[in-house]
Amino acid sequence: MPSTPTFLYVTCQNGAEPALKAELQREWPELRFAYSRPGFLTFKLSPDLPESFVTQFDVTTLRSVFARSAGFTLGRAKGTTLEELARSVWDLASGAEIGFQHLHVWQRDTIPAGHIEFVPGPTMLSRSIEQLLRASAPSGFPWGTKSTSQPALPGQMVLDCIIIDELEWWVGYHRAETMFSRWPGGLLEWELPPGIVSRAYLKMEEALLWSGLPMQAGQRVVELGSAPGGASQALLNRGLEVTGVDPAEMHADVLAHPKFKHVRKKNKYVPHEFYREAAWLTSDINMPPNYTLDAVEGALSVPGARLLGVLLTLKLNEWSVAEQVPELLDRVRSWGFRDVRARQLQFNRQEICVSATNWAKPVRQRPAKVIKPKVADEPKDREESPEQPESRERKRPHKPRPAAKPPRTGRQRPR
Repeated sequence: MPSTPTFLYVTCQNGAEPALKAELQREWPELRFAYSRPGFLTFKLSPDLPESFVTQFDVTTLRSVFARSAGFTLGRAKGTTLEELARSVWDLASGAEIGFQHLHVWQRDTIPAGHIEFVPGPTMLSRSIEQLLRASAPSGFPWGTKSTSQPALPGQMVLDCIIIDELEWWVGYHRAETMFSRWPGGLLEWELPPGIVSRAYLKMEEALLWSGLPMQAGQRVVELGSAPGGASQALLNRGLEVTGVDPAEMHADVLAHPKFKHVRKKNKYVPHEFYREAAWLTSDINMPPNYTLDAVEGALSVPGARLLGVLLTLKLNEWSVAEQVPELLDRVRSWGFRDVRARQLQFNRQEICVSATNWAKPVRQRPAKVIKPKVADEPKDREESPEQPESRERKRPHKPRPAAKPPRTGRQRPR
């Protein structure tokens, strides 16, 4: 990778910009904020950054929960028409003297996730601009008119074109390393299969892909907040046995699955044997983060529970809660998990996904309630041992009752 970039670009969910800026200020104070639009930010690189920041850069280098994709910028394309902008993209790419092997084109999030059912992903505008760029590519670029329906290969150098608006494009580059950096903007192309009861299916699919949890068919998963059952279907399709915990009603198709068991209760009323039988725990409860963590900690504290890992969705009911993310992750680590990671996924709304594995030690287990057996009364004629003090429960000495008074027969008149 070239060693002389001067600016870094980072993309994120629309609305997460303040949280992302605060993260990078905490993790990399050498970066200087330069420019932003909702879902897109740039930072000026400092010579004080370690050399490895550039030579080994990947989005994971940022140690950020909210960064979806990142790379180095070549500049902003110039032009007043789509054709002029396309020529400017290729001029910037040619001037960089980088052997590009793949092309990524995507549009920033124009509105917050979940608003009017908006889901980040490829758009009609990004697809049409990609076609224009491929059709106008100079002969020196190897991909020609090939489609990018396939992700970049690991290690390939990727030319990035980020669409801010129809006539505002930014050009950059990155090396494809991790799974999500191989796709344009870290956005995979997903389709909801037929028969799926909710879009929570896609959220669980993405969470499992990102986390890489080694779930195996036949293992038991306890799912807190399972209704109506979309995420349960993603787990069941992998051959897992699912115990769904939710006081709400599950979809009939999910209830009919032979490997699904519904516990229609709040999580605090779940019988302990369900946690002892489970290998994994997932949670997507529509409550503040500490409520979810309290529920998970309660499950981990059950005597005999030996979970292999947990996969949690933490709701950020206010964006200000994003400031507490480091403390929330530290709490998960305090339970004994060695590998704790977090990311705001493509299908997350105002929330983050947390994966925790390698449970080194159980959390402090709650002591079992001890019920003392009742002791029969001591015989009255037993002598007190000098080594044993008299019990507080020993009966007091017997006192005879006073003689009963004769019944009153009424006052008699004197004669």
